[in-house]
Amino acid sequence: MPNPQDRVGNFKKVVITSGPTIEPIDPIRFISNRSSGKSGFHLADEAKRRGIPEIFFITGPSFYIPADVAVIKIETALEMRSHLLKHADQADVIIMAAAVGDYRISEYHKEKIKKSEESLTLQLTRNPDLLLELGRKKKKNQILVGYAAETRDIFENAKNKLEAKNLDLLILNKVSPENPAFQVDRNQVYFVTKEVIRGLPKMEKAEIAAHVWDEIYKIRQAAGNEST
Repeated sequence: MPNPQDRVGNFKKVVITSGPTIEPIDPIRFISNRSSGKSGFHLADEAKRRGIPEIFFITGPSFYIPADVAVIKIETALEMRSHLLKHADQADVIIMAAAVGDYRISEYHKEKIKKSEESLTLQLTRNPDLLLELGRKKKKNQILVGYAAETRDIFENAKNKLEAKNLDLLILNKVSPENPAFQVDRNQVYFVTKEVIRGLPKMEKAEIAAHVWDEIYKIRQAAGNEST
């Protein structure tokens, strides 16, 4: 059996984002999403198991924090962006497993908003598209992996995202009652590349993480063959 370290393409530094981001409304409330951080946790754990020396794990609020990696805890999308850009340039692989909030509150309320009998309207501002920014800055031989959660037109949306954001690999979740994707231990995903869309059977997220890393190695190997 080959050494797991032989299958990582001599990667020295990887950056993995994980968990949700949260955008505060006032000191008490915030908007967020259903991400638990399990997928990112298992990706980091698998990278560690394979002997990758530098693993930077940037995570929103989550109970799933891997041991023996460089952990950077954030809350908002803007905080994630700040730390991500510090490490992205030198990373061999970037895996954006975090569910980054698309919007933030336009005006944060320093005091708790008191309820009234009237309806409340919140003005939202678009957050930066971190994956798009990384795709535009991607360096030669750097591998960029994204995640997507879709409920309709899933393959069309996934292919568009892969191309628009200059990704090497997209992990596609079809969110449905049968496959909620978030806050579960087992999931069914598709691997989307420029060449093919390949479905995996439903399995533990730890197993999916191992398949993701195997796919990353294949991408690196293919790039090496093209350059020789």
